[in-house]
Amino acid sequence: MAPCDSSPIIVTPDGSRTAHSARFGETYGSRHGAFSQARHVFVEGTRTQQHPAPRVLEIGFGLGVNFRATLADAATRGAALEYVAYEFDPAPAPLLREVAAGEAGSDHPLWQALLQNWPHTPLQLESGNVRLTVHFADVLEATLPQGWATGLYLDGFSPTRNPEVWTPPFAARLAQALAPGGVLATYSAAGHVRRALEAAGLQVERRPGAPGKRECLRAVRAPDQLREP
Repeated sequence: MAPCDSSPIIVTPDGSRTAHSARFGETYGSRHGAFSQARHVFVEGTRTQQHPAPRVLEIGFGLGVNFRATLADAATRGAALEYVAYEFDPAPAPLLREVAAGEAGSDHPLWQALLQNWPHTPLQLESGNVRLTVHFADVLEATLPQGWATGLYLDGFSPTRNPEVWTPPFAARLAQALAPGGVLATYSAAGHVRRALEAAGLQVERRPGAPGKRECLRAVRAPDQLREP
């Protein structure tokens, strides 16, 4: 299949693929290693790979790389997985298919079902012990699950390109979506992002970043520190 002209495929140094978003003027995933970022920043950053039955909330489904990394990990461990994502501007299904071709998670029945149904709404799929829901909606106006997520992937486009999902009010809403002890992870280590998460009552720490970035952030919900939005 030839690459989509409007979103040319970019092969990153770890062999995985991403693409450029014309809407936001930057790539969906890291040019330095799209799958490496998904695994290091989000799956490991939220400790999802250690959870026996993770419940993941993703802000920005994008090309599905984070979901496939999580799906592949859960399948390898035989872990149950519930995954809820919000995507305002869904990429074309052929682009998701091409980015995923031959990569981890791409042969899972649920991923194949996603490609067949994308982006029909509501998108609710189940295969074995994995359940996926994708809301094609503006997350700023959506009602998020409360006290639900064991792992939260904050993976919107950068604060300079998509500032609305990096604000203190939205960070407070995300904190409320975390289960007690739940962990939020993001590739951004910007000072204002860290301060917004701290103001929401989360315990924030810097972690080494994925290839191409020095640092990223992890934020944990502690029940006695959570504040109302």
